[in-house]
Amino acid sequence: MDVFEQWESEVRGYCRTFPTVFKSASNARQVDENDKSYIDFFGGAGVLNFGHNNTRMKKALIEFIESDGPAHSLDMSTSVKREFIQAFVDTVMKPRKMNYKLQFTGPTGTNAVEAALKLARRVSGRRSVIAFTHGFHGMTLGSLACTANEYFRNAAGVPLEHVMRLPFGRSLEGLSDAFADPSSGYEKPAAILVETIQAEGGVNVASAEWLKELRQFAKDAGALFIIDDIQAGCGRTGDYFSFDGMDLDPDIVCLAKGIGGFGTPLAMNMIKPEHDKHWSPGEHTGTFRGQGFSFVAGREALRYFENDAFLKEVKTKGAHMAKRLQSIADEHASHKFEVRGRGMIQGLDTHNPDLAKKAVSLCFENGLLIGGCGPGGRVLKLIPPLTISDDDLNEGVDILASSISKIVGAS
Repeated sequence: MDVFEQWESEVRGYCRTFPTVFKSASNARQVDENDKSYIDFFGGAGVLNFGHNNTRMKKALIEFIESDGPAHSLDMSTSVKREFIQAFVDTVMKPRKMNYKLQFTGPTGTNAVEAALKLARRVSGRRSVIAFTHGFHGMTLGSLACTANEYFRNAAGVPLEHVMRLPFGRSLEGLSDAFADPSSGYEKPAAILVETIQAEGGVNVASAEWLKELRQFAKDAGALFIIDDIQAGCGRTGDYFSFDGMDLDPDIVCLAKGIGGFGTPLAMNMIKPEHDKHWSPGEHTGTFRGQGFSFVAGREALRYFENDAFLKEVKTKGAHMAKRLQSIADEHASHKFEVRGRGMIQGLDTHNPDLAKKAVSLCFENGLLIGGCGPGGRVLKLIPPLTISDDDLNEGVDILASSISKIVGAS
């Protein structure tokens, strides 16, 4: 670890939570240089929906490299980009009767959010955006302005402006009237930006009813409705989108993380055509918009959704995870632990940041990678690969359960 301590920036974070050096990884396991194997409930912070070194993707990538496929192409047209786009249209959009233009932004989620905000302001001619308490949308200045976490915001060094924040999941009764009143003092928003499931915010799940209310408010206000599905999308909830079946009709959908499939970076916005026409060529660029490796892996990822079998497995595993977590909560009823989530994004809210941090540390010692989120890191978030085996899933929850029992018993 000396090289990292001596030369890598103090800003590094996850390596402090998991203080070892990993040398290999396969599906839901990582192995360090001491040959210790860890079950991965962290999943690259939601990137590795299909596991480490997915065999199907690895084969396709090797073939692509050996055939001298274009790994980098800015936003030029390539065979693999065409294959990805056509597969996404056929597998995801057409079955849902969706009609969107696809914008490949820079390679990370925050780039997708920045592009969405920029376009919403262009379309509406307004500046302010409505975001929500406990929301997380990225670390660049526009998306950081929409992010609620004080620790992240304090690092900006400049004012984070033009964002109004509302309580997540709370009734919007009377809000449309307030924004329509010219004497209310409210500035009409360019956009409403929301996660249907606040992953980093603590696995807070919005109800379909509230989201529909929010969608109607956006329409009434003449604002674009933007769903950030960066961590909860791409099959994580047991549906391809976290908002499937809710009839929300978002103006823009931000995707990243799991869409690239293999851990290679890819971010994409789905934009309604009437809004996309407001872009002029080259107004929003990014050096890594044409990442060939990600298109290859992402196309393979889409094969998982060509029928319902895979998503049924995700729902089954998700229900099992929720049941196991509820057993932990019931065992320690006096601590009032709370289980939240949908599909294979589940959280155990300990309401105690110190307890949660101890659990993360003890789980790591016992061979489980799991992270904290929410206020003070008090929520233990489970986002294992969707492809995790039943044995690894159960062993991982066993480690979590025994670690919590040990900590609670010692307190």
